[in-house]
Amino acid sequence: MAFIDEYNFELLKNEAEKLVINEVEQQFASESEDVCRCNECIVDIAAMALNSVKPLYRFSLLGTLYASQAMTENSYAASVKQAVAQAIKKVKQNPGHE
Repeated sequence: MAFIDEYNFELLKNEAEKLVINEVEQQFASESEDVCRCNECIVDIAAMALNSVKPLYRFSLLGTLYASQAMTENSYAASVKQAVAQAIKKVKQNPGHE
């Protein structure tokens, strides 16, 4: 039996995903229209930003509390905001499509 079949990894979540997606939405609300808003570019932006911030994985209730506390820290929120802004800039300059 494979290791992945023996344990339930579906409950393992990265809370940073929610923060990054919310930040992408907020920045696009105030961003000019010259940034591509197709699915490929938006997901590229989210992936690039997620690769730049510290992950906040959780599995248990204790992990959820830890992730929630970390998400409220100003330094983490600022790092998410900066990572999203940089990702938007990179994708704007080099979209992943023609």
